Amino acid sequence: MGFTSTLSLYSHPQVLLHSQRRQCFGPYPQFAYLPLPSLYTARKRRRCRILVVRAASSVHGTPSRSSGSRRVYRQSQAASPLSSAPVKQIASFVVPAGVFVAVTFEKLLAPKQSKPLTVESQSASRGMKWSIAPGTNLLSKLGAKIERESKQKLNEFARELKAFPSIDMSGRNFGDEGLFFLAESLAFNQIVEEVSFAANGITAAGLKAFDGVLQSNFTLKTLDLSGNPVGDEGVKCLCDILVGNSSIEKLQLNSTDLGDEGAKAIAEMLKKNSTLRVLELNNNMIEYSGFTSLAGALLENNSIRNIHLNGNYGGALGANAFAKALESNKSLRELHLHGNSIGDEGIRALMSGLSSHKGKLTLLDIGNNSLSAKGAFHVAEYIRKSRSLLWLNLYMNDIGDEGAEKIADALKENRSITTLDLGGNNIHAAGVSAVAQVLKDNSVITTLELSYNPIGSDGAKALAEVLKFHGNVKTLKLGWCQIGAKGAEFIADTLKYNTTISVLDLRANGLRDEGAACLARSLKVVNEALTSIDLGFNEIRDDGAFAIAQALKSNDDIAVTSLNIASNFLTKFGQSALADARDHVYEMTEKEINIFL
Repeated sequence: MGFTSTLSLYSHPQVLLHSQRRQCFGPYPQFAYLPLPSLYTARKRRRCRILVVRAASSVHGTPSRSSGSRRVYRQSQAASPLSSAPVKQIASFVVPAGVFVAVTFEKLLAPKQSKPLTVESQSASRGMKWSIAPGTNLLSKLGAKIERESKQKLNEFARELKAFPSIDMSGRNFGDEGLFFLAESLAFNQIVEEVSFAANGITAAGLKAFDGVLQSNFTLKTLDLSGNPVGDEGVKCLCDILVGNSSIEKLQLNSTDLGDEGAKAIAEMLKKNSTLRVLELNNNMIEYSGFTSLAGALLENNSIRNIHLNGNYGGALGANAFAKALESNKSLRELHLHGNSIGDEGIRALMSGLSSHKGKLTLLDIGNNSLSAKGAFHVAEYIRKSRSLLWLNLYMNDIGDEGAEKIADALKENRSITTLDLGGNNIHAAGVSAVAQVLKDNSVITTLELSYNPIGSDGAKALAEVLKFHGNVKTLKLGWCQIGAKGAEFIADTLKYNTTISVLDLRANGLRDEGAACLARSLKVVNEALTSIDLGFNEIRDDGAFAIAQALKSNDDIAVTSLNIASNFLTKFGQSALADARDHVYEMTEKEINIFL
């Protein structure tokens, strides 16, 4: 689809006397505001624009063009004197302008085939506005250049759509008009399988570009429209189109101003569409009514696998609606409900529904839902019964030590969960100790997130003593846990013996040089498991950097490939020492260490 331009007829200054205003309402009033054509240079056009407009108006009031031109000249001199233009020069402009208006008048009366303005005429016309996205209007003198560049860019995008299986066109800001142009490249396209049109200023009107296109395409599997203000109307239009699509398996509509009405349209589509597997509706405005509609669709849909509803407004009632649907649904594998203010009562209903779920849920994200120890009790009951759950996220709730102990007790009977996220739950040393004891007999958990919990050095000690010889934790995250240099000493001692931990996050723990030195001593003899260590925001100075640099040089068998020591208090001396250590390791072993300073 070609570009369009808007020729503004009201952007010219209008200086009309009372008598002239009456003349504008003749048999053809539309010619009162005809813009000046591109017959003269920009400098001359600025001098005579008012005169030409008046000449256009006088055509309707008098049959004589020359007498009308003279009267316009006198009136315009009285209304807005042009002191900078000589009389002879002004007169020479008036006559051809009147001739142009007469010719235009005669031509417009005769029927003719419409055709778009050329680049030259668009760029020369005052008031022309070239738009490549909503709210993007450019000056007329740049119109031709922008038009060429925009067309060139869209042509390049179109070629990409025809040449690569995965295309990311997010943040290009081509708007509705650009989408109409690009959508044509998807029709009958046998190449592209994934395309992202995220954050491009696309509105509800732009989604009509997919009508007829997605029905014809049998290759596209992933469509990302996140970050576009399409709203409920746009989603309704898209759902009508997707009912007839048999290829798209993943639809992303995150942050699209979607509300309950849009969620209802999606629910109706899910009842008829048997192809879609992943549906992302994060960070929208879906409330209880929309949750109820989507839950109802789960009773009839047997193909959807993952539903993402993070950052909406489902609340306890929305969770209750999903609980009833989950009792009968067999296809759902992942449920993302992060940040929906579900609360303890809502989680009770949801866990009851999941306990009766006939399918095999593998991932449950219920972080940031205002859960307390009471809510943790209901979650623990579900953990005991689950045999399929692999990933559990309770991040940023407030279960405290009591809730952590209940979760830990349930984990003794669970042998499926591999990733456990308890970060930001106000857990102290007592709660961490309970979790640590589970790891003595549990070799299934491989990722443990405990960041943003004030476990202190005592909590670090309880965890370190177990992990020294037990468990199978590969990723351990303890950022912002207030463990201090003493806690770092316990962790460093564990690293000398542990053979599983490969990723260690110790950010913002106040380790200082003392803690860095403890870790450096372990790096000298560390096993080959540890590959990544994060020490950012720890108030480490040059002495700590020197100790770590020396450790890297001393151990030829070191496996570390990533070291983050950014946001500390290093000077150029500490930075140089680490850079030199990195180069030394590469020269001696040909191993590359990415050091982030």
